[in-house]
Amino acid sequence: MNSIPENESLTVEFKSSFNIEVIETLVAFANSKGGSVYIGINDKRKIVGITLNKETVQQLVNEVKSKTAPILIPDAEVSEFEGKQVLQLSIQEYPIKPVSVQGKYFKRIKNSTHQMTINEVVNMHLQTMNSSWDAYIDPIHSIEDLSLEKVQKAIDLLRSRGRNITEDPLSFLVKYDMLREEKITNAAFLLFHKNDHIISTIEFGFFQSDIIIKDSLRSKSDILTQIDEVMNFVKKHINKEVIITGNPQNTERWQYPLEAIREIILNMIVHRNYQSPADSIVKVYPDKIEFFNPGLLPEEITIADLLNNNYRSTPRNKVIADFCKDLGLIEKYGSGIRRVITMCQEEGMEIPKISQMSNGVNVTFIAKEKATPQATPQATPQATPQALNENIQNLYNKLIDGKEYSREELMNILNLSDRKYVQDSYIKPLIDLGLLILKYPDKPKHPKQRYICKKQ
Repeated sequence: MNSIPENESLTVEFKSSFNIEVIETLVAFANSKGGSVYIGINDKRKIVGITLNKETVQQLVNEVKSKTAPILIPDAEVSEFEGKQVLQLSIQEYPIKPVSVQGKYFKRIKNSTHQMTINEVVNMHLQTMNSSWDAYIDPIHSIEDLSLEKVQKAIDLLRSRGRNITEDPLSFLVKYDMLREEKITNAAFLLFHKNDHIISTIEFGFFQSDIIIKDSLRSKSDILTQIDEVMNFVKKHINKEVIITGNPQNTERWQYPLEAIREIILNMIVHRNYQSPADSIVKVYPDKIEFFNPGLLPEEITIADLLNNNYRSTPRNKVIADFCKDLGLIEKYGSGIRRVITMCQEEGMEIPKISQMSNGVNVTFIAKEKATPQATPQATPQATPQALNENIQNLYNKLIDGKEYSREELMNILNLSDRKYVQDSYIKPLIDLGLLILKYPDKPKHPKQRYICKKQ
């Protein structure tokens, strides 16, 4: 140990002395990404020291071993700082989770240790076993609670996508591991339940204001039906323009990009925490749409990670997600939010606002402001930096007027590695607004293409 970390963190904890909280923290580290407890340092990072000898260190290690299951054996290192002894106990992430201390389970959130709920314990174990809650047998419902007609519709859809399926509905469920020994899984019930059920409740509302509700609906259908139900409700209450083109068929322009809305609806339904008693909620306002879904983001993924596409997708409901992917409802894991952002930017809208609450995630679409007649002719060529969304604005502020930049240089400024995402989400909007000028305008894909910043 050459030095002491500056602060407590996801992987660092300071303790004045050895006690049960030290073991709880080591367990939390084992259930997360690993970490170290520094004993002999208080929470203000003041070195108070601890009296140790070889036997004492071994006793402490043995106490950790005796009180944890599976057994944890931390690495121990004694160092001297300011003439005082400090003990560092380190543990690696344990491969099979969760680990417990005296029958209790703990996890690490930022710089503190928290006891896990029963659901968190179960889900952590399922993830470790590369499984999920929806793959387990439904202890309450049976085959009689399913609609085999709905199963047949799913089979027909898969066949239309070129899948060679010869099985009858029940055999099909067995093939997809949704029926085992004549018992249905949670996924089977959510996808194909015959009658309305509270487990899949979604509340819809059209709000004139925060307190005035003009229309409301409650859905308890199977989740495949709900995708269309939510979409139809949203379309019913958002604006649509019909543009007369002179062609046989006129063009429709919706208040929001429908594909982006559908992507969020799919995410909401497929990745919902169905073990939570909370309902999914959709609120449509004249100037925004809010989607609330029970279930927090995985601890290793932040909202910034989502917006920057800097994460690896870990479906909460693996069976349902895989099935929806086969149906063509989900194109690719982990790319949905990036597509939503791109579609909104192409429409000149703000990117959706994503926030976490105590028990779920909220996504808000902000409607595009209607341009005044005076502003419309100049909207594109004379756009100002104030019209940019926050992320693009931050990039633009860092650029120097008249300076040339390669795409790689812009990627480095953004600290992003996805070339296509940077091109579509940052460079193209700035070009469209006349704030970046191509060095070779006649050859957009020129191998030596550079982008010249133009300040307003």
